[in-house]
Amino acid sequence: MAVAGCTKCIKYMLFFLNFIFWLAGGVILGVALWLRHDTQTSSLLLLQFEGQQAPGTFYISVYILIAVGAVMMLVGFLGCYGAIQESQCLLGTFFFFLVILFACEVAAAIWGFMNRDTISKELINFYDAAYIKAVDISGSKNKDAAIKVLEAFHTTLNCCGKGKHDTALFTQLTSTLCQQKPLSAPKTEGCHKKLVMLFSEKLYLIGLAALVVAVIMIFEMIFTMVLCCGIRNSPGVY
Repeated sequence: MAVAGCTKCIKYMLFFLNFIFWLAGGVILGVALWLRHDTQTSSLLLLQFEGQQAPGTFYISVYILIAVGAVMMLVGFLGCYGAIQESQCLLGTFFFFLVILFACEVAAAIWGFMNRDTISKELINFYDAAYIKAVDISGSKNKDAAIKVLEAFHTTLNCCGKGKHDTALFTQLTSTLCQQKPLSAPKTEGCHKKLVMLFSEKLYLIGLAALVVAVIMIFEMIFTMVLCCGIRNSPGVY
């Protein structure tokens, strides 16, 4: 091998970090697939009302995660192979893709922070549109479809109504639109609050995974540069 001493130690540390990076890509890919097929989110985001699909902004984020996880696994493998082979070409290519991934992750984090409430707000508006039709006493033709949408929300999230902003008419129809519980059971929470909680938990999970990956990527970029310099300055390398 061309490198020796501390550079050789960095080589194996870089290989180890790339292996962790490859595993992290697999974890992100797995989590993204789980989020895509999660029963709670799928049953809500596949709903249709008045010819319109429930807002799918959340799925756009999940599809991006799937792509990122797959690319991370590919780049991680490239980094592992480049470190073991002590190839400046492979390490340079790895560093290039790493910088692009890091820049994309920072951009996605900024976008996600600025739009962190968008997903829940879109679904709340979708719920409220069905809510208005469901309590309409004029006999709207979409009333039955609206009631089915509300029932799907209530069953999936174990909630009932908007919460504090329920109309008197909805309160009268609670026995029809909401699941009946024993008197001893805790009071059912409003769907607005449940929707915010549902997507806040999932976005927190995504954010935590992104932070861990970002820290790994920073160390990988540093070690890659040091290893490339070590290979270039090693005896027999011109």
